[in-house]
Amino acid sequence: MDWDTWGARLGALDIRLFSFGGTNFTVLSLMKLALALMLVFVIAAQLRRWMVARLLVRFQMDLGTRQAIGSVVRYLVLIVGIVIVLQNAGVNLTAFSVVAGALGVGVGFGLQNVFSNFISGLIIMLERPIKIGDRIELANIEGVVQDIGARRTTVVTNDNVAILVPNQRFITDNVFNLAYLNSPVRLRVPVNVAGSSDIELVRGLLIEVAAGNTHVLKQPEPSVFLLSLGGGAKGFELLVWYHPNAVTRQQLTSELNFEIGRRLAAHEIANA
Repeated sequence: MDWDTWGARLGALDIRLFSFGGTNFTVLSLMKLALALMLVFVIAAQLRRWMVARLLVRFQMDLGTRQAIGSVVRYLVLIVGIVIVLQNAGVNLTAFSVVAGALGVGVGFGLQNVFSNFISGLIIMLERPIKIGDRIELANIEGVVQDIGARRTTVVTNDNVAILVPNQRFITDNVFNLAYLNSPVRLRVPVNVAGSSDIELVRGLLIEVAAGNTHVLKQPEPSVFLLSLGGGAKGFELLVWYHPNAVTRQQLTSELNFEIGRRLAAHEIANA
């Protein structure tokens, strides 16, 4: 196929389809515009990956910080790149004022939640109330933050189920971040025994159970409180400290309760 044939085919694509913002669009110009926009998206995505995996690693930043910075840079590159592509295509950007007005009305109605989640995502990336790898509790959701996106955050539960949580909830709801302070947290385990039980024996058994669990920290030391004596029962509370990234609250509670049950049964101490 010679160049004349190619030229004829390209000329057939150079047919005016419509006009927008003072610019005539043809099939060929739309193909070029689409290709340029695709290139902008590819460059933005590759730049984010390079920054997260290569550049920011040199500054000894954790993964969450690197991904937050990479996402912000990606959005900036997309905005600047799209504007440059449209300007080079001869599009009068002032013509988008009508479109922007329509979008404003849409944000006020149907797009309000989408816009709110996007802004909340930027706040999360900048203020970092949660980070990737944090164990959190949000309403009836408990799990580890796996990914923080522009509109939603992925939380993997203890059942290995990924839950996509709208970012707005992390701004408006109460979030329990067990790893926020990067320090141990305390677990309370209530234990009720019969009123005739020896309180010193029960206290000693609870301390032994805590000391024998590998997930319970030696410092701060475990402690036992006697909270109630009346009603034919005695109410104790075992307090232990643990690292939330090493074991879940549910798992540690179960381990302690199983061992407490065995110790009480071995000493013929009845639960109340």
